[in-house]
Amino acid sequence: MPPAAENPPAASGFVGSTVAELRKVVWPSRQQLFAESVAVILMVTLSAFAIAAIDRFYSWVNAQVFR
Repeated sequence: MPPAAENPPAASGFVGSTVAELRKVVWPSRQQLFAESVAVILMVTLSAFAIAAIDRFYSWVNAQVFR
């Protein structure tokens, strides 16, 4: 029979460490969260449009070359 673990990890130690780390977090204000969320959504939308435009351009070029 294998020997029992000498020091099994304690769940309370993990939870306590997690809570301590979460107390160190600097949470954004509601205004900052909203502004940064809008910026992310705007950049993702612009990137999607740019990728779609490039895809359409290459599709058009492909259609012209391989008629």
